[in-house]
Amino acid sequence: MSLRTTTTRLGIVAAGGALAALTVAGPAAALDDSNNHPPVYKGRVTAKTGLLLRDAPTRGSRVIRSEPYGKVVTIYCKTTGDTVGRNNLWYLLTDGTWAWGAAHYIANIGQVPRWC
Repeated sequence: MSLRTTTTRLGIVAAGGALAALTVAGPAAALDDSNNHPPVYKGRVTAKTGLLLRDAPTRGSRVIRSEPYGKVVTIYCKTTGDTVGRNNLWYLLTDGTWAWGAAHYIANIGQVPRWC
């Protein structure tokens, strides 16, 4: 197994563990200690034909849904995955369903998302 595959799988496991913890502990577990609000990261879809969102941070994973060009999306965290346009970062989006989008096609608005 390659280092990239191992790193991708660890990122997926970490994100899944975070999601499971939030499900069990409730929203209070996600609060940021500094101001008692969950961190919110936003981005804008830059893919002219829209962005395909997937069930894993890989180009070959199942497509869950898509977001149109210009849409502002909510980002939970980032991890490494398949390289898209010389960028191996993927964002876990929380709009409606949890899905992964290639960071190459999402422009950050404000603060850069935390690692998963």
